[in-house]
Amino acid sequence: DVQLQASGGGLVQAGGSLRLSCAASGFTFDDYTIGWFRQAPGKEREGVACVSSSDGSRYYEDSVRGRFTISSDNAKSTVYLQMNSLKPEDTAVYYCNAQRGLANYWGQGTQVTVSS
Repeated sequence: DVQLQASGGGLVQAGGSLRLSCAASGFTFDDYTIGWFRQAPGKEREGVACVSSSDGSRYYEDSVRGRFTISSDNAKSTVYLQMNSLKPEDTAVYYCNAQRGLANYWGQGTQVTVSS
C-alpha cells in the first residue's frame, strides 16, 4: 500500500523554525515528484514546495521562497521541509504529496500553528 507519513508539525512563535518530514513507502520514490501543500482554514489547498527525486530540481511558492527549504533523502524515501522565519500566515495543515503522471498520492497532514 502507498503511504505518505507526515510528521514534525507543532506550535511555534513567529520567527521560529520547524522541520517537517514525509516518509514514503509503497512506490518507487525516485520516480516521483514529492511536494508539500498546505491548507489554511477557509482557504484552498496551495502548493508550497516540491522536489523531483530524479534530478533534484525544486520549486517554491513565492511567499515561502528564501524561508523554506525542501530536500529529499532517496535512501530513506523521505522528504523534508525546513521552515525558517515562520509567520502567522504560514499557519495551516501541511500535506505531503507524490505525483507521477496520473498517479497522485496524499499523506494525512500535519498541523503547523505560528503564533504572533
